[in-house]
Amino acid sequence: MNILEVNNLKKSFGDKTVLTDVSFSVKENEIYGFIGGNGEGKTTTMRMILGLLKIDAGDVFVCGEPVTFGETKTNRHVGYLPDVPEFYPFMNAREYLKLCAEITNITKDKSAARIEALLELVGLSDVDTKIKGYSRGMKQRLGVAQALINQPKLLICDEPTSALDPKGRRDILGILKSIKSETTVIFSTHILSDVEQISDRVGILKDGHIIRELDLKTDKLPPSGVLVTVQESDVEKLNTVFTVESREGMFYIPDIELEALYKQLNEHKIYPIHIEQARPSLEDVYLEVT
Repeated sequence: MNILEVNNLKKSFGDKTVLTDVSFSVKENEIYGFIGGNGEGKTTTMRMILGLLKIDAGDVFVCGEPVTFGETKTNRHVGYLPDVPEFYPFMNAREYLKLCAEITNITKDKSAARIEALLELVGLSDVDTKIKGYSRGMKQRLGVAQALINQPKLLICDEPTSALDPKGRRDILGILKSIKSETTVIFSTHILSDVEQISDRVGILKDGHIIRELDLKTDKLPPSGVLVTVQESDVEKLNTVFTVESREGMFYIPDIELEALYKQLNEHKIYPIHIEQARPSLEDVYLEVT
């Protein structure tokens, strides 16, 4: 079942066309990475999914129901984490989540248990200080809890890790991965290694449409070169014969087939200790198609 379907979206602002024909779908219990350069329309697309921007053409369905501009009923199925979430600084996390529960019409007998479960999930259960004293990472954690308060079928995250340190990024990614059995996730980011870590599928947005989709579980990307380890005495010869770069103790030789590599190594009497095919990263694919 598709939790989200986006069909032939078009959007312009004055004379500037942002989206020309965006189509993709996100399956139930899937994490979908939505990537593209600055100004390509990722946030615009997300805001139309939320019914916050009027669609010029095309349509969006959440849980099989059409999204309409304005007070769309489909948002009862959706949680949203913006890139910079805002809070009432004079509240603590429990007070803020209690307010969110009231706004979304969650009954008091259900909200208390839900709030405690979410605070435990995001690692804030032992924090009673006011939000004004929170770090950026703590605010992102609270933002995730807020977005999940109504147990949404779809969670939309706009750049959830962009301003976080490595630990903060790891924590947020871990939270997103842990909830996929209950909530479908679509998230945008410029940090492609984050997308690779947790996404099931990826859509690359450029020039107003999805130029490529990848299934990170099944797509077999072609080799992009070879990784070689050689004796220290052969390092200078290797650098003379090939254009190489160092990668974690090995030497990367781009754009070469194994047969050609073996032939040249033999001709120059270079005796490798280890050879393996190098597979392209998501960043390699992204740079190639964009």
